[in-house]
Amino acid sequence: MKEKRIHQLFVGSMLLKGVFALIEIASGVALSLISTQTITRLLLRFSDNALAANPKDRIATHLYAFAQSFSVAAHDFYAFYLISHGVIKAVLIIGLLRRKLWAYPASFALFGAFIVYQLYRYSFTHDAALILLSIFDAFIIALAVHEYRLLRHHLPVV
Repeated sequence: MKEKRIHQLFVGSMLLKGVFALIEIASGVALSLISTQTITRLLLRFSDNALAANPKDRIATHLYAFAQSFSVAAHDFYAFYLISHGVIKAVLIIGLLRRKLWAYPASFALFGAFIVYQLYRYSFTHDAALILLSIFDAFIIALAVHEYRLLRHHLPVV
């Protein structure tokens, strides 16, 4: 594959990851603005209606159990996690797109840590989305490593 195409793939992947980072930040802010009681009430209302129609509805059953155990601490954790995870990714992506040398090793370490965490979570949930996200993150790391090598090779010696 030509270098120009690989770079375009890198930029496109970064932009896609950036969109997800912005969605995480917006979701975390929105979550922090909605009270725990409101969230619990909405989840219970939805799951109660769904379970009334079909008592074996797996999604409704899980939502009901989640709503029953949803606490202020969990609410605060999810809001903090979404905002911090999104901000970290956004900062790294901006650094990578601006070709800042510090962003490359930082992204290798942090995206690698995200992969480890996602695979750890997969061991409990068996959610295929976590595997797909880990594959995408590994792809991002591989593209970033390639870009980093090119960037370091073409930098003037100081």
